[in-house]
Amino acid sequence: MKIAARLLSYLFHPLLVLTYGLIVLIAVDPFSFGANSIQSTQSTLLILRIFLSTFFIPAMAILMLYFLGMVKSLRLEDKMDRTGPYIITGIFYLWLLRNFWGSALVPSLYTAFMLGVTIALFLAFLINIFSKISIHAVGISALLAMIIITMLTQNYNTLVIPIAQGRYLQASLLYLLLALLLIAGLLGTSRLYLQKHELSELYGGYFVGFVSPFVALQIMLILGKLNLSLSTL
Repeated sequence: MKIAARLLSYLFHPLLVLTYGLIVLIAVDPFSFGANSIQSTQSTLLILRIFLSTFFIPAMAILMLYFLGMVKSLRLEDKMDRTGPYIITGIFYLWLLRNFWGSALVPSLYTAFMLGVTIALFLAFLINIFSKISIHAVGISALLAMIIITMLTQNYNTLVIPIAQGRYLQASLLYLLLALLLIAGLLGTSRLYLQKHELSELYGGYFVGFVSPFVALQIMLILGKLNLSLSTL
């Protein structure tokens, strides 16, 4: 059980959220990214860029903090150990957001998701000053919010996943949403089972992560940076 709980925590590490969100949006509508499919070179390079900027480089920076003795554990179990990693990750997310803000490389919906995750990160940082919050819950619920927003605002609600040469699997976003709801529950359960968080810390994480993408959408609408209508929301 511990192995399964840890594996789930690794697979849905919060630093992977922006990469997973990008993969989903490209699978739904690759043309909005200027690509023909998720298998195209342009899609692959963009996914790699996001992965390196939002997961690999921040993870290496946190590893460096550990070797320098600035954090006691790579699992960041103590809330004080999380301060440095929060700041470092936040800087990388702000830098990436600045690079993609208004860029033709990505649709405004993904930029809004990026802003939402960044807002959630800094809210978690502020809350962490007073009480530890589950950043895993923040990440998975932000991804859930993105799926819901995509379903409500996009013309395409079907994932197209390549499974072989010239063969594709089509699946409704509703199935992905239901699967993520199940994963969110299992992830929260695993964090409780591993005794990493209390129930209130999980609920706080779910709330912050779910609300932040909607706040980001409203901010971008006010700034005129979002090219879609949210009347259905």
